[in-house]
Amino acid sequence: MEIVVRASVMFGALYLLLRCLGKRELGQMTPFEFVLLVVVGDLIQQSVTHNDFSLTAAILALCTFGFWAVVLSWIGYLSPRAEKILDGEPRVLVQDGKVLEHNLRRDRITRSELESEMRLAGIGFIGEVGWAILEPNGKISFIARESGRETRQNDEQDAA
Repeated sequence: MEIVVRASVMFGALYLLLRCLGKRELGQMTPFEFVLLVVVGDLIQQSVTHNDFSLTAAILALCTFGFWAVVLSWIGYLSPRAEKILDGEPRVLVQDGKVLEHNLRRDRITRSELESEMRLAGIGFIGEVGWAILEPNGKISFIARESGRETRQNDEQDAA
């Protein structure tokens, strides 16, 4: 029973740590950060099993982590309010070609990182971006800016 309690406490601590790191850090890990997470995994194992290297202890700890992951997933699925708390919400980084610096700062994203992501999406200039949205999974979605409302209105009239 002690392993289940320890695994539950470590699951909660790890969950809070990952939420505090922010969306962007998880979406774009450096090799050092990846190695660091592997080391954290070993530290968690040692603290959860308390030097009990038996197969039973490992399976019990793993099942406890799996149990809490499923519970949080179900809570997020059943409650949109809980989903916002557990997973986070998308955040607008660019609107109508204008960078929202306060949102970049909030998620610790530099302008050069944003521009790099734009280039990967095939966008050359900030002015071409209608919306850039940092998704809860750490990826940035880009929606192209409309070239002009008159063109859209003309297209709608031609279609009618």
